Amino acid sequence: MKIVIAPDSFKDSLSAQSVAQSIARGLRDVWPDAELVECPMADGGEGTIEAVLAACDGEWMSSQVSGPLTQSVQAQWGWLAEKRTAIIEMAMASGLQLLSLDQRDATITSTFGTGELIKAALDAGAERVILAIGGSATNDAGTGMLSALGARFLDHDDQALPAGGLALAQLARIDLTGLDPRLNSVQFEVAADVNNPLCGVQGASHIFGPQKGASPQQVLALDAALEHFAEHSAQALGRDESEYPGSGAAGGMGFAAKAYLNASFRPGVEVVADLTGLAEALEGADLVITGEGRFDAQTLRGKTPFGVARIAQRHNVPVIVLAGTLGEGYADLYAHGISAAFAVTSGPMTLEFACANAATLLHDRARDIARVWALAAR
Repeated sequence: MKIVIAPDSFKDSLSAQSVAQSIARGLRDVWPDAELVECPMADGGEGTIEAVLAACDGEWMSSQVSGPLTQSVQAQWGWLAEKRTAIIEMAMASGLQLLSLDQRDATITSTFGTGELIKAALDAGAERVILAIGGSATNDAGTGMLSALGARFLDHDDQALPAGGLALAQLARIDLTGLDPRLNSVQFEVAADVNNPLCGVQGASHIFGPQKGASPQQVLALDAALEHFAEHSAQALGRDESEYPGSGAAGGMGFAAKAYLNASFRPGVEVVADLTGLAEALEGADLVITGEGRFDAQTLRGKTPFGVARIAQRHNVPVIVLAGTLGEGYADLYAHGISAAFAVTSGPMTLEFACANAATLLHDRARDIARVWALAAR
């Protein structure tokens, strides 16, 4: 019996690695001789670095960088020395979690710190940089990131623009003469699951601006500013990437990555699966167990269980989901490679209790599933 255990983290409770370990302990109660392959996963959002480093024997790196409001923050990033690959979570330097609710201001927040992390990766000798761009607090179309890497965005007086997306309305000239030349020899890959364009009603400002503190009036102003920046970028680069699917991700960071760094885009779970070797682990497997904190119709939008199921389908391996809770529409996933799904809770309990006891709950439910599977195999 070979079982691959490939869960995401349970937010505010357990890391993906801890979830996998808890499930494995439950399975061993029933199948002590089974081959259990723990493959912690993530979908490109929070926990991506941790999952990859756990599976690939990488190391945590740390850099002092500018936060979204220029405050100094200590940001971590991942380093796979043998692969010369850096994994950068944009949220570590430019994320919403670095700001209180009353500090959120999408008009002035900057991605400069993310650019500083990329520079640290270049200094380490990175040949490949994976950008996980979920959870950003910014709407500056990645201009802060590009500024940290040597680009200059100037007004009509040839003065550098202030930080933030709103200032891009005053953009008169883009100077790329100081852009770090090492960028030309690095492969950039964006782990993102949204396909929004940079501008318009489905663009970065309209869709994501409000959660970052933008008022309705500021949303319109930001959208116009980003469109102005896209026009100048097209003139400077000789091509327009503002309609590229995903260019509106992370307040336009997707646009900067595509247009200026020539980045490729892939669903986050696929990027992580490649790094952790999930497809190879599935060879000869009898079962996959995956999971996440909340399993519902939103999982179809590129979350870990959906991505794991797609890969498992190619190997004809059944997939069982263990989740903190089963939400509305979860059964829709049965048409996409999920064989069965179970909530780990054993009865009514508070969220706080469930989070505090998640390891035990996962162990018990995995044990129960194994007992049913063993019974059916008689």
